[in-house]
Amino acid sequence: MDVNDCMFRPGQVWNDADGRPIQAHGGGGLFADGTYYWYGENKGGPTLPDPLVGFRVDVIGVSCYSSRDLIHWNNEGVVLPACHDDPGHDLHPSKVVEKPKVIYNETTGKYVMWMHIDHADYAYARTGVAVSDLPAGPFTYLGSFRPCESDSRDMTVFKDAEGKAYLVFSSEWNSVTKVVALTDDYLAPRGECVRVFDAKERHRGREAPAVFKHNGVYYMVSSGCSGWDHNEAQYATADSMFGPWTVHGNPCAGPGAEITFHAQSTFVLPVAGKPNAFIFMADRWTKEDLGDSRYVWLPIHIRNTRIEIEWRDAWSLEAFD
Repeated sequence: MDVNDCMFRPGQVWNDADGRPIQAHGGGGLFADGTYYWYGENKGGPTLPDPLVGFRVDVIGVSCYSSRDLIHWNNEGVVLPACHDDPGHDLHPSKVVEKPKVIYNETTGKYVMWMHIDHADYAYARTGVAVSDLPAGPFTYLGSFRPCESDSRDMTVFKDAEGKAYLVFSSEWNSVTKVVALTDDYLAPRGECVRVFDAKERHRGREAPAVFKHNGVYYMVSSGCSGWDHNEAQYATADSMFGPWTVHGNPCAGPGAEITFHAQSTFVLPVAGKPNAFIFMADRWTKEDLGDSRYVWLPIHIRNTRIEIEWRDAWSLEAFD
């Protein structure tokens, strides 16, 4: 995407203000003091063959980019870097650091980052937490754990308008999606983990959850489980984060809708100052060259409690007017 362009162009190379491809995969967004911040996995290193998952990039860290208009992004650097000196550390390059999401805690004044922490075989299955005084970091890593003593892989955090925050994560080898409230400082789970989707009941396993709220209704978009390969998205609604959740099927429309436009959900970003405007953020993984994975950002249209994500080759924020 050219720096002089004012359009989103899903699936095309998206360069930062320095002309380099943005490295913020599997990420999420935050709006603070008039600026958007985009956090994600930096996969700018070599893509290596892996006997378990096919391909991987050794951990570089979590990148951060900032923008005033959601189109032009400044590289704020790697705000949570890999730990090269300690092979046992969660952030060692040999490990897995995925799906970073950041929320702000008004009480503590801290920006809190949650992420999926794992070993190369994906059996460690924990969530990690880091904090910063500033949205652009640096972040200090606090450690990892299994929420409610449950294995945790793909995850997101969601902060309600009332200040309550929740962790949503895939568990039991992705056969179950669980939700748990966070403590007032957003640093740990509090209370019981509630099972909201269960493959043993009526739902297939889900991953890559993305949550937002509109007019009192909670929405969750998620992906099926097919590794780096693409599949059909699904969305559900509820009156509470703890459910019950009603599944409505695939929200996507247009060419490639049955495989989420060759992409996978990662986050839903509210547009500041536009109460009905939400952007679906997804990753178009290029498994043999993960650093060249692209971004698919599209507007979400809400009609009553139904949502639609329609393919567009190019679009602007005027789509919400």
